[in-house]
Amino acid sequence: MSQGSQEEVVIAEEDSGERLDRVLAARIEALSRSRLKALILDGAVAIRGATIRDPGYRVKSGDAVTVAVPPPAPAEPAGENIPLNIVYEDDDLIVIDKQRGLVVHPAAGNWTGTLVNALIAHCGDSLSGVGGVRRPGIVHRLDKDTTGLMVIAKNDAAHQSLAAQFADHGRTGALRRGYLAFVWNAPDRPKGTVNAPLDRHPHARDKRAVREGGREAITHWEVAHRYLGNDGKPVASLLICRLETGRTHQIRVHLAHIGHPLLGDDVYGPGYRTKAVHLAEPAQQALAALGRQALHAYLLAFEHPISGELLEFRAELPADLARLSVVLAANGGARAEP
Repeated sequence: MSQGSQEEVVIAEEDSGERLDRVLAARIEALSRSRLKALILDGAVAIRGATIRDPGYRVKSGDAVTVAVPPPAPAEPAGENIPLNIVYEDDDLIVIDKQRGLVVHPAAGNWTGTLVNALIAHCGDSLSGVGGVRRPGIVHRLDKDTTGLMVIAKNDAAHQSLAAQFADHGRTGALRRGYLAFVWNAPDRPKGTVNAPLDRHPHARDKRAVREGGREAITHWEVAHRYLGNDGKPVASLLICRLETGRTHQIRVHLAHIGHPLLGDDVYGPGYRTKAVHLAEPAQQALAALGRQALHAYLLAFEHPISGELLEFRAELPADLARLSVVLAANGGARAEP
């Protein structure tokens, strides 16, 4: 069986009622059951043209099952000439202001065009190998469409020191991470903390959710600005967020959990799209043009892993969020300086 191909299986009568992953494993010998299960969860399997994401789906006699098998990933990422906004660089580390649309490291669906590919081209062999061949130098991440500051280690000593600082999350050390989040509605108090455990979403593999028994997750927030809508009432806010933990999608999930999902976040705030009608027309246009969650990592401070010097960096809002900020503020509202 060739990789990067499409396999087709027609369910026999004797297999009717059996699990989808089990039947496919018996019929497609070149793929293991665990590999087929992963393909099912990734949406690569369809029955009669309808995507099936449940490995335990009970098949029926005559079902036509198609399996889209992606080509194998390269063993190691290659360098690619992708522009980077470099804020600071020395022999031990590099700090960038990550642009929107840039995935941090290669993974399923994004084997090329990532930050790692860009770093390999820029740094050559000087990146730390602690993170493995697909994550050289990476000590923390930002979502694909979250912009802002990241630090990358250029040698193993720097990697180990920075990783320890990020694991501590600033509880005892110098690490600080600040985010600007444009959210729906206005909190009824000036500041607060979300302390709610996060785990994988029970039904959507690529999402996270607040779930009992999940990993500890703590987000501190403070209101910087409340924006008024067409009716003169607060419709959105700008929050300054600080992380005490670093879970996947943490700010996005936590803010949605307390009723303030990020503007433009169709994953965790799809039910709020209709609130756009309460925005002034320029703000509606800026939001429609945004095409991503309105989240920016504006502050990053840490101790230099070799010299011990305290380094602090701030990144201005990118053009799309700067425009959104201006048009939202045009209707007025209460502002509290960070």
